[in-house]
Amino acid sequence: MNILFVLHDPPYGTERVYNGLRWATEVARRDGHEVKVFLFGDAVVAAAQGQNTPQGYYNTGRMASGLVRLGGEIGCCGTCMDARALAEDGLIEGAHRSSMKELADWTLWAGQVINV
Repeated sequence: MNILFVLHDPPYGTERVYNGLRWATEVARRDGHEVKVFLFGDAVVAAAQGQNTPQGYYNTGRMASGLVRLGGEIGCCGTCMDARALAEDGLIEGAHRSSMKELADWTLWAGQVINV
């Protein structure tokens, strides 16, 4: 099954992105399932490289990288990136600048859309 996760919240301050990435990663571990994650608004920062979090605190950049290693794909809203001065070369390897067109394509690709 193809599953699209759409995340909206900032990566730190709430646990919605943290839990969304955990959930997507668990699904990606299952045979026969493909996962894509689209990041909107402040959630685009979850895919920023070079995050420096306190010892013992989750790091969404590392979590997103783990999802990519499992074959997951991560798209970041380009308009949202621009509003936060986040360049594509500031994203983790495997995440990319995306668009509403790609989100629409992914929505049609997905058998299920989960909005976190």
